Amino acid sequence: MRYANESLENSTVGAQAVSTSAPVDRILNLLKTQGPLSTASIASELGITVEAARQQIQKLLAQGLIEGRQASQAGPGRPSQSWGLTEAGNARFPDTHSQLTVQLLGSIRQLFGEDGLDKLIDQRAMETRANYLAALKPIKSLKARLTRLAELRSADGYMAELQKDGRDWLLLENHCPICAAARTCQGFCRSELQLFAEIVGEDGAIEREEHVLLGARRCAYRVRVKSR
Repeated sequence: MRYANESLENSTVGAQAVSTSAPVDRILNLLKTQGPLSTASIASELGITVEAARQQIQKLLAQGLIEGRQASQAGPGRPSQSWGLTEAGNARFPDTHSQLTVQLLGSIRQLFGEDGLDKLIDQRAMETRANYLAALKPIKSLKARLTRLAELRSADGYMAELQKDGRDWLLLENHCPICAAARTCQGFCRSELQLFAEIVGEDGAIEREEHVLLGARRCAYRVRVKSR
């Protein structure tokens, strides 16, 4: 599902994993957070000329960090050209100690079984819950709580942002720093969704609309605000 930026009220909190001082790094962050974009869109977002954007794109192509994407257009004309991150480009954004994490989870499962792994996930969930709720306890309004949640998630490496979509809120996570661990054991994702639901509380209901583990570019959560 795509969300039109033009119609949304944004409250964006970025936890960018690569340096943003160089134009090429700014383009990588842009493609990570917004998905494939055309050369003209990249130029507009960065406030540079199309020719300058084209030069930076050529550098990224040469490094194998981006690739061309074509989307068919309605009606006659050539397919539109856009640019998206390759696997190497996505690798510029850290997956926290992924190989070691997967190995450790495999060892825990082998030594202690699924029950032992569940206990590990529960312990992590309890620690995360305690930290998040302590930071959110003094915050009353749903909007303020969700804004602070996006900040906390960004600090943890999720490149999170909060957007308004009609009456709903969208919590978008453009990167998953524990993706390898989550693929090994999806209990991590389940515990996070439960925590988010607790944070939303009686002010609304939350559901996951996009999931990285199901092939989406990002994880997206819709918070439906309850009518008063």
